[in-house]
Amino acid sequence: MSDIASFRQTVESFIAARGWTPTRFGRTVAGDPLFVFDLREGREPRSDTRARILKAMQDFGDGEALPPLRVGVAGTGNVGATLVRILQKDGAELTRKLGRQLVVTAVAACSRSHDRGIDISGLDWFDDPVALAKSDGIDLFVELIGGEDGPAFAAVKAALEIGRPVVTANKALLAKHGVLLAKLAEESGAQLGFEAAVAGGIPVIKTLREGLGSARIAKVFGIMNGTCNYILTRMGNEDISFADCLKDAQALGYAEADPTFDVRRLRYRPQALHSRHALLRLRNRAR
Repeated sequence: MSDIASFRQTVESFIAARGWTPTRFGRTVAGDPLFVFDLREGREPRSDTRARILKAMQDFGDGEALPPLRVGVAGTGNVGATLVRILQKDGAELTRKLGRQLVVTAVAACSRSHDRGIDISGLDWFDDPVALAKSDGIDLFVELIGGEDGPAFAAVKAALEIGRPVVTANKALLAKHGVLLAKLAEESGAQLGFEAAVAGGIPVIKTLREGLGSARIAKVFGIMNGTCNYILTRMGNEDISFADCLKDAQALGYAEADPTFDVRRLRYRPQALHSRHALLRLRNRAR
């Protein structure tokens, strides 16, 4: 067996033994998310690259597994409850893909008695999201409260100031305070993740940053809000009213009980949003 063939076999055995994805191996061991895909298509890495990766595989096997990443979630509405449910239900698969277990250990919300359809009995409870953001019992703070100011802003700011990484799906918060929060994150060395706040959680930002090589983006336009996209699509395709569509979006969990921040631009003239002609008017207005 040639050196290249032996190397490919070693890589594949390493991946299979740990149940990893090729992308995870590329990121964690090779430093290139596409490494395994290129290897499978016949790419032959240089001898020094093979030696480096073989050493990395050996070191990884000898090292200790990373401890679980403790997640604190502020806000348990539709989005927050769904996040907790996914992390509880699909934890094993996420661990396989990410290389580290994600565990929700604490939540903050307004009411303990509200039925959210998830089991939070074993989680630490915080009435104050700022206290959760500062808690030593979490490694990552997730803000899903909503609103451009108030507890959402105070909690995210508190987390970033102490160097704690933050993930937020709060469009209003970022629109008003995004520059300030980015500056705080840079100063403290914390990460501020906001992919969930863009285009209904579609990984647009990651694609623009990592997937387009040297291509330059001159303009991005479209309906980037998932709730508005759902409403306008159904209005355009089914000729139903804005009010009925919004009720369906709330029932399905796309829109919160108070959908103000998602649809306030549409609600300026709700009487005009009653047919597919509304979609055409919005398109023309955007031009």
